[in-house]
Amino acid sequence: MLHPPHQSLQVAAVPSQRAPAREQAGPWHSEAVCRRDEAGLFFAPSKEPTAARLAREEAAKRVCARCPVMVECREHALLQPEPYGVWGGLTAAERRVVLTRRRRREMELKASSPGGRIAAAG
Repeated sequence: MLHPPHQSLQVAAVPSQRAPAREQAGPWHSEAVCRRDEAGLFFAPSKEPTAARLAREEAAKRVCARCPVMVECREHALLQPEPYGVWGGLTAAERRVVLTRRRRREMELKASSPGGRIAAAG
């Protein structure tokens, strides 16, 4: 999703130095399928019942699945990080899991690299 209803597109745009390389000209969000959909599909109303939230999130994910810039959108949401809504086919909770796994993987790679191992206290 591009932006919550109260946030301008300028604020949500990915800075050019952090955006993944694209072959087409223009910002990734200009090609997003969600630009044509209801913002409410991607962001939860207050006090939304669980069943309604799950159904809404699944509908949003179906929109994301057919989007040509889903990967760029997801990376934007992970780099920001976006705390709310469905972005790049992931909910906020799913993005937190991805970020946790990335951090863990980075720590493991640092620990296994030459000079990166920390001696165990004995």
